[in-house]
Amino acid sequence: MIDEITIRDLGVIAEAVLPLGPGFTAVTGETGAGKTMVVQALGLLMGQRAVAGQVRLGSAQSWVEGRWSVRVDGVVAQRVRDAGGEVEEFEPRAALGELILSRSVSGEGRSRAIVGGRSAPVGVLGELGESLVVVHGQSDQLRLKSSTEQRLALDRFAGRAFRDLLDSYESAFHAWQGLRSELETLVSQREARIREADALRIAVAEIDALAPIAGEEEALAERASRLTNLEDLRLAAASARESVSSDELDGRADTVGLLDSALRQLERVQAHDPALEPIVESLTSASFLVAEISTQLSSYLAELDTDGGSELDEVQDRRAALSVLARKYGPTLDEVIDYFGAAGPRLIELENDSDRIDELTDATADALALAETLAANVSVARSEAAGRLSGSVSDELAALAMGGSSLVVEVVSGIELTTSGRDAVHFLLASHAGAEPRPLGRGASGGELSRIMLAIEVVLAATDPVPTFVFDEVDAGVGGASAIEIGRRLARLAEQSQVIVVTHLAQVAAFATNHLSVVKDSEGAVTESSVQQLTGEARVAEMARLLSGLPDSESGLAHARELIELASESGA
Repeated sequence: MIDEITIRDLGVIAEAVLPLGPGFTAVTGETGAGKTMVVQALGLLMGQRAVAGQVRLGSAQSWVEGRWSVRVDGVVAQRVRDAGGEVEEFEPRAALGELILSRSVSGEGRSRAIVGGRSAPVGVLGELGESLVVVHGQSDQLRLKSSTEQRLALDRFAGRAFRDLLDSYESAFHAWQGLRSELETLVSQREARIREADALRIAVAEIDALAPIAGEEEALAERASRLTNLEDLRLAAASARESVSSDELDGRADTVGLLDSALRQLERVQAHDPALEPIVESLTSASFLVAEISTQLSSYLAELDTDGGSELDEVQDRRAALSVLARKYGPTLDEVIDYFGAAGPRLIELENDSDRIDELTDATADALALAETLAANVSVARSEAAGRLSGSVSDELAALAMGGSSLVVEVVSGIELTTSGRDAVHFLLASHAGAEPRPLGRGASGGELSRIMLAIEVVLAATDPVPTFVFDEVDAGVGGASAIEIGRRLARLAEQSQVIVVTHLAQVAAFATNHLSVVKDSEGAVTESSVQQLTGEARVAEMARLLSGLPDSESGLAHARELIELASESGA
């Protein structure tokens, strides 16, 4: 339930606070005063699209805030918490808390939403709005003529058990669609998949024959470089070994000999000076190190002697073959190896196409049979609900001064399955007993559509209650006794839900338990409007203005008092 809405700089409303609360709230005002801004403000809080034109002329932004009473253990409070907001509990025994929603719109059209004290995407407001408020305006009368909207209304009336049945059907339908789509893809792409399998077999055979190894390109490049420069490497290593430790007795001193000579010289006098001890140790280590280097050079030369010229041809041939693979399946050797790893499972999948097609054919047939069975159950349940809805709405129409009229809800089952079954739903109006039912679009006037829509909402509220109903001039095209009956029925609806009605009819406003008036002030350069809560004689004067256009007309005032008294007696 909405406790209060605050509006600032929205349309012609500079600043206004709307005290709402339980029961039936009527919003009235002169033409152009901004009554529709109340509905627009609520729409912004419900996540509707914001436009820069909603900002009052001369203001940087418009701002709307709504305060709701919601259950702290309900789905709305949980969604608020999921969005990072809070619902502040104020009545623990009833598990009620206060939810604050707000929305700002800048002059450039940028919008910001606050949910429970935290910034949130505007979409969160839309999700919350679906559980909090149902808004009806004159555009909804047009939607009421749509077969889709009529089916949704019937499904909503059918109740929870039907919803569960429809959910089961929708799951079966989507499962069938998925299997059928996969089957059609396999069948339609069969030739292409055969070609893909043939290409994969060739690729697997080529790659498997070479069996490339990760990092092999770099290793082969190093090996090729060594084999290409084999003689230079041999000469350099041999010269280095001769310099370190020569086997030739040509009188040249090698590094090992020089180190040994230096070591002997120092060892001879080492006893005379302890400072020579670390030097001797270093020379000893150097001698061992150089000897190890000499051994390593000898091993390296021995290894070079085993390399042959024929190996270079083999390495270059291997590099060329790998390069061809990389160009065909790479562009790098690592990508070739990855391709080979993925090719096997893919080839198995493609080679099993025939078996998979057979499996899918059987599974698709089974899924279709289940979907058709559930669709038939949905049709039966819809037809049963249609009869009940027809009777309930027809009873309501009698209470709305449309006695003799009846609503016929027709369920026609087609051949094709859709996400909602195979039914088309049509609302038909029989204007009097014995009259042929006609589609609402051709058989009902604007005023009759208003009353039919109200009758449907009243009936739906009994099976699928909504906390708040908002009606924007739902009484358009209605007057006299019909308007009184609409007011009376709105008052009855307000006994179980909060009802907010923007109206221009005194006959409807008379039944309100809370009367708000949007007042226009044109004294300044820019027209501004505010909202006043009316009671006592101020309310009587507004009612008189609605009746005659003259707030101080004696006959209008008398008529206004009579209407208020009539509404009061009806409520009693």
